[in-house]
Amino acid sequence: MAATCRNGHVPKAPQPPEMEKTNLEFTQRLERKLAEYNASNNVFKRWLFEMICWLTSAACMAAIIFVYTHIKNRPIIEKGTSTLLTLANVLGKVSSAALIVPTSEALGQLKWHWFHDSNALWDFEIFDKASRGPLGAMMLLFRTKGRSLAALGALLILLLLAIDTFFQQVIDLPDRWALQETASEVPKTIWYEPGLSEQFREGVSTLQPDDDMFLLIGKYSYGNGPRSVPSGNGTRPDISLSCPTSNCTWPEYQTLGVCSHCEDISSLLEFACMPNKDDWSSDRYGGFDVEKYFPNNTMCGYFLNLTSDQPVFMSGYMQKPGGNLSGEALLARMLPLTTLYSREPLYGNGSIHFKHLRNTIADLLIVSAAENATADTFRNKPPVAHECVLAWCVKTIQSSYYSGRYEENVLSTVYNTTPGIHPWVSYPFETENENGTDIFYLQDVNIDIKSPGGAITTFGTSNNTASAIIMSFRDIFPAFTTSTNSSAAQFMRYKTWSTGPPWLRTLDFNPWLAPNNITRHMERLAIGMTNEFRSVEGKVDTVFGSSFSREVFVRVKWEWLTFPLVLLVMSLIFLVSTIIKTSKETTTGFWKTSSMPTLIYSLPHEVQREFSTQTWDNASSKKHKQIRIKLLPNQGWRVSGEVKTSKPQVIVHAHRSSSAWI
Repeated sequence: MAATCRNGHVPKAPQPPEMEKTNLEFTQRLERKLAEYNASNNVFKRWLFEMICWLTSAACMAAIIFVYTHIKNRPIIEKGTSTLLTLANVLGKVSSAALIVPTSEALGQLKWHWFHDSNALWDFEIFDKASRGPLGAMMLLFRTKGRSLAALGALLILLLLAIDTFFQQVIDLPDRWALQETASEVPKTIWYEPGLSEQFREGVSTLQPDDDMFLLIGKYSYGNGPRSVPSGNGTRPDISLSCPTSNCTWPEYQTLGVCSHCEDISSLLEFACMPNKDDWSSDRYGGFDVEKYFPNNTMCGYFLNLTSDQPVFMSGYMQKPGGNLSGEALLARMLPLTTLYSREPLYGNGSIHFKHLRNTIADLLIVSAAENATADTFRNKPPVAHECVLAWCVKTIQSSYYSGRYEENVLSTVYNTTPGIHPWVSYPFETENENGTDIFYLQDVNIDIKSPGGAITTFGTSNNTASAIIMSFRDIFPAFTTSTNSSAAQFMRYKTWSTGPPWLRTLDFNPWLAPNNITRHMERLAIGMTNEFRSVEGKVDTVFGSSFSREVFVRVKWEWLTFPLVLLVMSLIFLVSTIIKTSKETTTGFWKTSSMPTLIYSLPHEVQREFSTQTWDNASSKKHKQIRIKLLPNQGWRVSGEVKTSKPQVIVHAHRSSSAWI
């Protein structure tokens, strides 16, 4: 009996929620629309959805290429770069997802095409799984042995699994050096003028030494030069430079400097034992014109100009009276090729191997005992002998600064080789208190450099500055290193210009004595003097360079897009081939991946019983393999094999039921 309310009315059935009803109607309309397109006789309409998906994938890939072309080599911090990278990732996901649709749908349609002929029952399961995942696709490849169009679809299903990985590998974010807006600076000198003050004696202006240069020369005269100060991964530069980052470079530039060069003169020395003027012993007094009072003593060793009237003893030892005992040994001698007081040149213009250089700072002979200084001297072992020169020059330099390490590469050097007279002149003088000789350096140092544009730049310094620098060497050039025996201390006798008792000092490190590299020491001295030229505050020029800092850049590895593009083309080939192959199949309909045919065309009851859970065992597996099925239009599934079947029934609905809840 139907339930009634107290007022006698029958209650109405509960209605479904309006939102659920709307959603259900929308999905049904969508599925119905797709079914209408699939049932169309127009090939284009049948595959419209798949073609739209393929075009979507192609458009996304084209957009990805456009985005990558736009952001390649751009820093990641640049505005909009990160957003575009995110957009490219999203487009990659959309492209891969859209490409799966036409592939799986085409493979699904090939499933129904496969059963237009009689084929194994299990093929239906394999095809169904192949259109849904990689395991089924792999099984389909084995089933078809790669000789079917469906095998291409299965291969595409497998390859599409890796497409996202290839999209991700297209972009690399390495660190690169990026140019910064702030320029770097390094000093150079065109005209060296340290601003020497005047000093007077008895109302007469006298030479004022270059104090900074004098201190620097002293560091190299009695040791290995200034101590380097650690900074970062290297040492602090000896010049004042500005590098706002850890990596700076400068263009080639030219600066006034000092260059050194040494030549071997061992062939000019000869061994002998003979009387000679003793001007080198550690007890010799110094002063003006005192050489004429030095005694002659017998010496054994190596002489310069042995056959001349005035041979010069360069290395050896004193021989005591009787000829059996050795006295004091001369271990090293530095002999300038201009006289100390009058600055008169020796050997013509004051040089042996460097006569072509004009306005040299120092040209001297450096002769040193071999490795075991005193012992080798007493054994008459040949000494190490060089002629070394320090000369004004213009250096073309390439500079760089990286991670605390400053480096300079001298690309070329230019000297003044024009002919000219000796720059020194001397005049004797006499006053109420003393007499002596005034010496003057009369020439400015000029080195003209012609630029590629034709302009001439004159590098150099004034005569007074040149004279002050040259006179800074008079303490050390000339000088002597002596010792009385192998176990005795070694003394350097220097400041030979000073009147009175000799100046002697011991050195912790004697740079003028072998096996120390004298040539390299002179090079370092020249570099130090060049740096001093470039360090005069307010009187140097500035070279502006580039500064770089580490930034993350976008690097596009285009080769990784090859795989997605190949898959795009292969999927198009597969889709078009499927369309052509199935274009005439209008009787059974275009179901693609739809499961509706399995509901509409059910298997006969006898076959269903064969595959029930109770009969699913190994004993019946051979029988199952022999069962083959075929889908016939308007008849449903036709089964062949060892199963006896009744006539299949196709249920035809006379009318469409209305929407209702089940």
